[in-house]
Amino acid sequence: MCGIVGYVGNKQVVPLIIDGLRKLEYRGYDSAGIAVVDEDHHLELRRAEGKLRNLEECIRLKPLDGTYGIGHTRWATHGRPTEENAHPHRDQSGKVVVVHNGIIENYLPLKERLAANGSEFKTETDTEVIAHLIGHYKEGEGLSLEHAVQKAVKELRGIFALSIISVDEPDTVIAVREGPPVVIGLGDGEFFVASDIPPILQHTRDVFFLGDREIAVLTKDAVRVTDFDGNIVEPKQQRITWDPIMAEKGGFKHFMLKEIYEQPRAVRDTVQGRVSLDTGKVYLDQMDIGEEDFRTLTSIKIAACGTSWHAGLAGKYMLEKLVRIPVEVDYASEFRYRDPVLTETDLLVVISQSGETADTIAAMREAQQQGCKVLAICNVQGSMIHREADGTILTHAGPEIGVASTKAFTAQMVALYLLALYLGEIRGTIDSETGKQLAQDLAELPLKIEQLLNDADSIEELSKEFFRVQDFLYLGRGINFPVALEGALKLKEISYIHAEGYPAGEMKHGPNALIDEKLPVVVVNTREHDNAASELRYEKTHSNIVEVKARDGIVIAVLTEGDEMSSRVADHVIEIPETSDLLGPVLSVVPLQLLSYHIAVRRGCDVDQPRNLAKSVTVE
Repeated sequence: MCGIVGYVGNKQVVPLIIDGLRKLEYRGYDSAGIAVVDEDHHLELRRAEGKLRNLEECIRLKPLDGTYGIGHTRWATHGRPTEENAHPHRDQSGKVVVVHNGIIENYLPLKERLAANGSEFKTETDTEVIAHLIGHYKEGEGLSLEHAVQKAVKELRGIFALSIISVDEPDTVIAVREGPPVVIGLGDGEFFVASDIPPILQHTRDVFFLGDREIAVLTKDAVRVTDFDGNIVEPKQQRITWDPIMAEKGGFKHFMLKEIYEQPRAVRDTVQGRVSLDTGKVYLDQMDIGEEDFRTLTSIKIAACGTSWHAGLAGKYMLEKLVRIPVEVDYASEFRYRDPVLTETDLLVVISQSGETADTIAAMREAQQQGCKVLAICNVQGSMIHREADGTILTHAGPEIGVASTKAFTAQMVALYLLALYLGEIRGTIDSETGKQLAQDLAELPLKIEQLLNDADSIEELSKEFFRVQDFLYLGRGINFPVALEGALKLKEISYIHAEGYPAGEMKHGPNALIDEKLPVVVVNTREHDNAASELRYEKTHSNIVEVKARDGIVIAVLTEGDEMSSRVADHVIEIPETSDLLGPVLSVVPLQLLSYHIAVRRGCDVDQPRNLAKSVTVE
């Protein structure tokens, strides 16, 4: 989950790398560092514990410059977050420098072997072992940097993305991938390495992603890619259409707030060109799964992590309602460890904002080994999941920088809704008129989100009453249950308040014991009028609100506009525009995102970079 930036070209390297690290700080902010080689072939390092601003101050006090270099922002795994453990790390000779994202599982035996051969280690990290191993082959066996890297990486067990430079090979940066993402940016007489797209965008939109077990050698003149055995690989270049400004705050105080307000656009862009309002028909490209495969499905499995898992849980209700096929939702981190039973007539849907989530990739590969087709929902074209899946629905949410996911979540739910419509049409469970109505409901969604955002001041006022509490409970029933889970997750992620999401019907089985006059209980109880099943669910959840009030709990109710029954009982009411039950979560989650945001700001928390968390979980 660390962030890597590398550059070779004619620009001033230090400001470029620091700016790139700033755009990657969401990936880790325990420490940061930079290594550059100047025109006289002198290697200089600067490292600092804590956030990037500490490294910037270090450089201000002791400037450096060079013609090529690498930088790193760290999310600690091996070794405490100290300056000593900060990347980059050197080899024994001091000539080779490495930055690393990932985990080396066999670093201890490697360290013992290298120490026996004279290496002296100065840190607690697994990364220092990589530097010493490369240096061992380069200095000890007289290999070029490229060949030393090729030989060293074959001995590493685990997952890793690397960027390496050496004073002995001017204007050369080497990048390696085995698991975590590595993006190569292609400029005019300059080339870039990064862990994600935003650091590259203001310099070039032409990129390619390294594949697993691939090495890229960057010089001022060209990029050459090989596999670990030295065989030439032809990378698939692509053009990124994101506007670089989309990755900046755009006048908002935090990235998270900006991304909450970008949700109408994210929904529009994810739907655009995929649905005909005239016929209700859904068109999904990038699909190497045939319609006959979809017709013969016997079940759908969904695997995801965190917020994406909550989207998958909402997707279960959509798919079972519209496609009439059984759906199971798994945490991707548990999926392969339970020895799942899969067949060729199952479909695995994997969901990941980054397309690089390690557990989700592992679940995908496990399914494919068992002959199961895999459909991906992700936000990054060219990512590992996008490349390896049999079909993909790309969410066009644009870059999401805030660690706590917002617009990616709503875009994922919309993508799952599109998938449900698509499968329902193919399998004949949705007729033409129903399809047109479902498409119309979707088309109206962005305006309804905008309506909610225009009334956000009331949510900020509500935060003033609750930012000092220590516990929250979130309740929902049916498709509102995933919203309760997501609301609780957002609050705990960024405000550090203990929060739990629960099925409303389970209150009597334990959580009622928690309720007293100090406990805020958020109840999501939206309804779709003229829908008997929705009305029954609404009435049952209303009874839960009454139960909470009978025990002196404080009720914050998320309700459909015009709801008088639950409004009379609740202490605080947040209204959302009426929509269908299946799209209700896309609306009801927005005020919960805002509530979490404003509570966290009032508590003085770092909203965009909550402690101990990173945006892309690329290690297990």
